Amino acid sequence: MGRLFGTDGVRGVANADLTAEMALGLSVAAAHVLAEAGTFEGHRATAVVGRDPRASGEFLEAAVVAGLASAGVDVLRVGVLPTPAVAYLTGALGADLGVMLSASHNAMPDNGVKFFARGGHKLADELEDRIEAVYESHRHGEPWERPTGAGVGRVRSYDEGFDQYVAHLIAVLPNRLDGLKIVLDEAHGAAARVSPEAFSRAGAEVVTIGAEPDGLNINDGCGSTHLDKLKAAVVEHGAALGIAHDGDADRCLAVDHTGAEVDGDQILAVLALAMRERSVLRSDTVVATVMSNLGFKLALEREGLNLVQTAVGDRYVLEEMKEHGYALGGEQSGHVIILDHATTGDGTLTGLMLAARVAQTGRTLRDLAAVMERLPQVLINVPDVDRSRVRTSAELAAAVAEAERELGSTGRVLLRPSGTEPLVRVMVEAADIDQARTVAGRLADVVKSALG
Repeated sequence: MGRLFGTDGVRGVANADLTAEMALGLSVAAAHVLAEAGTFEGHRATAVVGRDPRASGEFLEAAVVAGLASAGVDVLRVGVLPTPAVAYLTGALGADLGVMLSASHNAMPDNGVKFFARGGHKLADELEDRIEAVYESHRHGEPWERPTGAGVGRVRSYDEGFDQYVAHLIAVLPNRLDGLKIVLDEAHGAAARVSPEAFSRAGAEVVTIGAEPDGLNINDGCGSTHLDKLKAAVVEHGAALGIAHDGDADRCLAVDHTGAEVDGDQILAVLALAMRERSVLRSDTVVATVMSNLGFKLALEREGLNLVQTAVGDRYVLEEMKEHGYALGGEQSGHVIILDHATTGDGTLTGLMLAARVAQTGRTLRDLAAVMERLPQVLINVPDVDRSRVRTSAELAAAVAEAERELGSTGRVLLRPSGTEPLVRVMVEAADIDQARTVAGRLADVVKSALG
């Protein structure tokens, strides 16, 4: 698997790449590393452990719990809950560590292990690196220091976590959702119980699809990566809007009453205006990645709001938000972070806030989302090229400069080397789709000739 920790924990095919032995070993390593860092000093350590409904999560959870308890950490098993719920409970319960077992929007055979530090925040990169190093050294024979007797960790179920998280979601809503009919697509995932409960308690009339997880059907033709069923259900039931989550419910996409998709950029734009109105959009600034649609940037400029852009990945958005104290950020894919109420992307919270804006204004989601116009976007992946020379090729720089002159202020060019494959992504936005296709095709040809 190369380096174990990626941008969102350790992931792989469960029982092939990600085995029970690995999950146990990583958990013991995490406990030792955090103990060495002083996290557990002066008290008995506690961890919150949750998972999504994947079948493999059952044995991986057992392995993680065993590893932590064997290292002297008391464990609170919260069961099947969204990733943001585990992050929230880690902070709310004063736990020293949180562990989530999920592969998010990936297909069912995959799974993953993600660690949260005290407070529910993502572990620092240097701690992840140290955990990986300690795991590898012990995997190759270095013995663990193992507590015995009363020093071993105790394990208990914490069923109160469900109500505690739902109550938190309801408490931070600016207004109720009475009078709204909402269709929720839960991707047969971790929010299958939480999300309908939260929307119902907030006053909405709820219709659910994809809310019958059986351990095998997570993300299967449903959820935020497959919106067709949600679009049809919203129209069929005459709903005001639809909300789609992914397998671990850290993202949210929406559908308006006509069945049209509302993506992460549009959701961010709607929430930004709502938060400014309530004077909680600090510095009148939104954080997003360079992949956000140019229409999003133009909309914020028109509304007098600031946009800070980061590299692709919600971890970079979160880092920027935390460093400068910004309140709202996210990605086009639907990872939306409302930092006053969550330490990570929270799909249920995002959906509730979006619905609250519809209820509060009396306007349709279609009308609210029209604050920005999505410009046509063309993405071409150019394989089998030297991605390391994207920023140094004079030929490519000249071609990009010419394309930018041609597009002017109503278009944009982005060339990005893939982080995992030997290819370069060419993205072009323009007011006209034909122009975007022409310019993207021309640039793709230059990438082939200059970097091939």
